[in-house]
Amino acid sequence: MTDLSRRGAWMVAICATLTMTVSYIDRATLGVLAPSVTKALDISETEYGWLTSAFSIAYLVSTPLAGWWIDRVGARRGLVGSVLVWSAVAAMHALVPGFGVLFALRIALGIAEGPSFPGSAQTVQRVLPPNERARGFGVLFTGSSIGGMMVPPLAAFLYSLGGWRIAFLGTALIGLLWVPLWLWATRRAVVRARLDAPPGVINAPRPPFMVLARHPLMVRAFVAMMAVAPAVGFLQAWGAKYLVRTHELLQEDVGAYLWLPPLGLDVGAILFGDLASRQHREGAPPRALFAIGALLCASIGLLPYCTTPWQAMIVLSTSMAGGGAIYTLVTADFLGRMPASSVSFAGGILAGAQSLMLIIVNPLIGKVVDAQGHYDSVAYALGAWVIPGCVIWLLWPPAPYVPGRQA
Repeated sequence: MTDLSRRGAWMVAICATLTMTVSYIDRATLGVLAPSVTKALDISETEYGWLTSAFSIAYLVSTPLAGWWIDRVGARRGLVGSVLVWSAVAAMHALVPGFGVLFALRIALGIAEGPSFPGSAQTVQRVLPPNERARGFGVLFTGSSIGGMMVPPLAAFLYSLGGWRIAFLGTALIGLLWVPLWLWATRRAVVRARLDAPPGVINAPRPPFMVLARHPLMVRAFVAMMAVAPAVGFLQAWGAKYLVRTHELLQEDVGAYLWLPPLGLDVGAILFGDLASRQHREGAPPRALFAIGALLCASIGLLPYCTTPWQAMIVLSTSMAGGGAIYTLVTADFLGRMPASSVSFAGGILAGAQSLMLIIVNPLIGKVVDAQGHYDSVAYALGAWVIPGCVIWLLWPPAPYVPGRQA
């Protein structure tokens, strides 16, 4: 069997990145349309906070299970079925009559999207060599931010054509464009061998869920992800509402601004992933790069001092760049220490850290905004929250995985 070339490996990794793009478009459309949807369906800020948590609750539960499933069936087949299912659920958002049905659909979407990150992470880990994986994970995290850049202008444009229901339907169709691209990129036998049953992986022992969940490596990575997840998640859930309330923009105008912060995440993820790959030293976590990323992410605390929408977008872009750096560095460091047979499973558990924090934080944000009428306290709290968890990650030396790491 011919080995997979560097060009071929990166082609598959980029296609996996686009899976995250489709996933983010479908989950983030509600955030962009939130001012109109909540007004049309008479949903309060607190209720909207619970809607954003509904997706996160389902995602929290589904990602570890999806990772376990992907480790067994492989990303090549698992991702295709998942994209088709969650695209159908996303399209059904166009039919919602009220809060209850919308809440149920957010739960369903979170479950259906569970395999997106574990499957994409498994792909990057299996097709790229160890010295390129940090760079690969940096590219992978740009998938979400590419979706974040696309969905505000796209949803706003579709909204201008036919309202928020048409916008939901239009964005849900994006997944159908990805499926033939993925099938083409993974058509070769050498790619199928890597993604379906790579040598030494298919029969390798897999640790039980609780053993993996309690391992110091998992806890260490979990703490770092929980530190930055609220700051990064603020844009998706509350960016449009923030602009409408604080800067008095119209629903159709928010797309002109909300594309910039996801670009910041792109820059942070790619730049810090590339730097980590260049500085790659076996067993040595990239502490200096991580510290810089943490400070950038904490800059969301400057949001109350912004007097124009563009100033706010610059602050959020800086914070997102730091978040992209942290996501990339933590994921590459963590999965590089995991058994190859459990990469998707471990990645799924790690993705739950973000969901767990958003489940807790988004309803609290809604309550604060309902009570105070502004986002100042929210921004201060999000910025302050970043620091303790990141300090813990920096000071906590990574323990070796037992019974041993597999390449």
